[in-house]
Amino acid sequence: MRAYIALFRVRFINGLQYRAAALAGLSTQFAWGFMEILAFAAFYRADPSAFPMEFSHLVSYIWIQQAFLALFMPWGLGGGAVETIVSGNISYDLARPMDIYNRWFFETIADRASRAALRCAPILIVAFILPQPFRMTLPGGLFQFAMFAVSVPMAMLTVTAYCLIDSISTFYTLSRYNTIFVILADFLAGGYVPIPFFPEPFRKVAELLPFAAMQNMPLRIYSGDIAGIDAARGIGLQLFWFAAMLAFGKLLMRRSLRRVIAQGG
Repeated sequence: MRAYIALFRVRFINGLQYRAAALAGLSTQFAWGFMEILAFAAFYRADPSAFPMEFSHLVSYIWIQQAFLALFMPWGLGGGAVETIVSGNISYDLARPMDIYNRWFFETIADRASRAALRCAPILIVAFILPQPFRMTLPGGLFQFAMFAVSVPMAMLTVTAYCLIDSISTFYTLSRYNTIFVILADFLAGGYVPIPFFPEPFRKVAELLPFAAMQNMPLRIYSGDIAGIDAARGIGLQLFWFAAMLAFGKLLMRRSLRRVIAQGG
C-alpha cells in the first residue's frame, strides 16, 4: 500500500496546482447552482405541498452537490486511463511493478480529492451567507452530520469504481467517449433531478440500483431527506455496491488484459 499512498500524494499535490481551472469551475458551479434553485423555486411557489422534499432541504441538496461535485461526478475524470488504452501505452503500465487497476483507482481518487479541495470551501461559504430562502442550512444534529461524513467517501469510492468499469470497457469499444455510461449514472444518481422527484414505481427501483449509492445518498442525508436508521441502511447499500463494482472491475480488468495486443514499437 505504500506505493499507492505515495502515488495518491503525488497526484493530489499535482492537482492542487490547477488553481485557474478551479476558479473557472467555481463560476460554472455557482451559475448552475443558482439556476437550479431559481428553477425549482418557480415550481414550489405554485404548490409547495406537491413536492416530496421541503424547499430548504432541496437548497441544501443543490449546494452540497455543487461544493463536492468533483467527488461525485461520473464524467470528466478517468480520461488518462482511456487514453492509455486507446494509444497502446497500456504496454508501459504492464511493465510497471504495480497493479494497473489499483493504480488507476488511486490516481482517480487523488484527482477527485484535489479538485474538491480547491472548490468546496468558497461554495460552502457563499451558500451559508446567502439570504433566505437560498441559504444552505446545517444538518439536523451531530448523528446526521456523522452519517453524511461517512456517506461522502463511500459515494466517491462507488462512483470511482463505476467509472473504472466504464474506462475498462474501452478495451472492447476503443471509444474515448462512452456517453451512455455517464448520462445513465448522472441521471439515476440524482444529478439532474433528486430521486424523490421520480415517479413512485420508478423511484423504488432507482433507490435499489448502484447509482443511488453515489451522490444521491450523501446529499439526501445532509439535507435531512434521509435520516436515522434509513441513513445507516443507505450507507450499508453504498458499501454493498462499492464492493460489488470493485470486484467486477477487477475481474473485468484481468479478463481484458489477457486479450491485450499492443501494435507498433
